[in-house]
Amino acid sequence: MNTVAIPQPYESPRTGHGVFLALTALVWVGVLSGFGTDSYHHILKNGLDYPPIVHVHAVVFVSFLLIFTTQVILVRTGRLATHRRLGVAGAVLIGVMLVLGPATAIHVDAHRYVATGRTPEFLAVQLSDILAFGTLAGAALWLRTRPELHKRLMMLALIYISDAGFARLINAGPSAYLGEGFWGDMAALYFGSDLLMLGLGAYDLITRRSLYPAYVAAMLWVVALQLTARAGLYSPAWKAFSLQLIGHPAS
Repeated sequence: MNTVAIPQPYESPRTGHGVFLALTALVWVGVLSGFGTDSYHHILKNGLDYPPIVHVHAVVFVSFLLIFTTQVILVRTGRLATHRRLGVAGAVLIGVMLVLGPATAIHVDAHRYVATGRTPEFLAVQLSDILAFGTLAGAALWLRTRPELHKRLMMLALIYISDAGFARLINAGPSAYLGEGFWGDMAALYFGSDLLMLGLGAYDLITRRSLYPAYVAAMLWVVALQLTARAGLYSPAWKAFSLQLIGHPAS
């Protein structure tokens, strides 16, 4: 009797030849080196003066990164049932990050404005980061039965939300080379994270000679958000709105 093969909800654990694990490792390097160096210098100068919400945010983000790394390893080693169960915890942390991320940014920017008078236009970048993370991760969860799409969208979500770590670590070099203006700004904000996202696409082009439409759509969304965020840095209307967000309307 003929049998019909039923598609499995996950790809072979070894699909990808370690590229997703390598990208995850690079995110760890960017986040720990970038934030670690910045935090070290900040503590030397100011001590442990971070607000409590910043510590909570750091714990939640690192917890998500640990879960993400574990998920990559579980799929690669074929422990798919455990991967699915742990995915529930990952989804919960994504929800927490969507609330905690904007709350932390607004709290810190409000504190900085009171202390230094620095206006919070940079919220354009911070809030677009969390929007990108939420939409890309949400799409990945929606497509969780399509492993080839699920893992790419989750990887893009992780890389995007890690842009601040790369900005502290390596982005100053390319931005200094490109100088002031549009390209210098974009390099300062996104060079490292964009390089990893493009690397994922390059891997697909090399190994399968094409890009997944979901990857192309996600990258177009990434570009749109990054352009919008950069424009907000120079927008008087956004400056006024960002002051309202931190509870200090412009007079």
